[in-house]
Amino acid sequence: MRNGLIFSAAAVTAMFALVPATRGQDASHAGSVPDISGVWLVEKFEPRLFPNGGAPLQPWAEMKFKATNPQTDDPNLGCLPLGVPRFMISVPYPMEIFQVPTRVIILHEGPQVMRQIYMNRQHPKDLDPTYSGDSIGKWEGDTLVVDTIGFNDKTWLDGDGLPHSEAMHLVERIRRVDHDTLADDLTIEDPMAYTKPITVQQVYKLKPGWEIQEYVCEENNKYNYQGK
Repeated sequence: MRNGLIFSAAAVTAMFALVPATRGQDASHAGSVPDISGVWLVEKFEPRLFPNGGAPLQPWAEMKFKATNPQTDDPNLGCLPLGVPRFMISVPYPMEIFQVPTRVIILHEGPQVMRQIYMNRQHPKDLDPTYSGDSIGKWEGDTLVVDTIGFNDKTWLDGDGLPHSEAMHLVERIRRVDHDTLADDLTIEDPMAYTKPITVQQVYKLKPGWEIQEYVCEENNKYNYQGK
């Protein structure tokens, strides 16, 4: 069994204890939405979206990709957030999903601790670009449909260094295939960086009894990030 919750995760969990146990978009419909909560781990870890090459890059994005060295330029080496969608598809760390009436919260055992999916609002106007963007969700049957915009361009799509622009738009369809299996079907649209949408699926397996461990990157980081 894994032990030792990260401090911020423990704080969030304590906060959840004060929230009624209902889940989903509306407390008046308690129990009417699927339960995707639990600790999940990717079934097959692959750090690259295109392990055999062939990403449909626009010319400027291809130049940027070819000039990138994953051994020294990965933002993760500088303890920067992984960003979305990399947070969901290209890291080998477990994540824990919590559901409360107004949002779905994902805690991650990695350099980026938390992601929030808001279930009770639309995207704000004039979003400031962020690493994870702004995520809103709704239930369509047994599937959580997540729409995310408002990204900065500082993160990678995967561990290979695929870039993106601030125009990136991500749509995810997250569903529990069976009790022990969670699937996330992602569609990445970024016409400034790619000639066509990118689609990918990540599958996770339930890990009963696991807890999110502490992950610290801020102290004593000895990696060589961009020659620093």
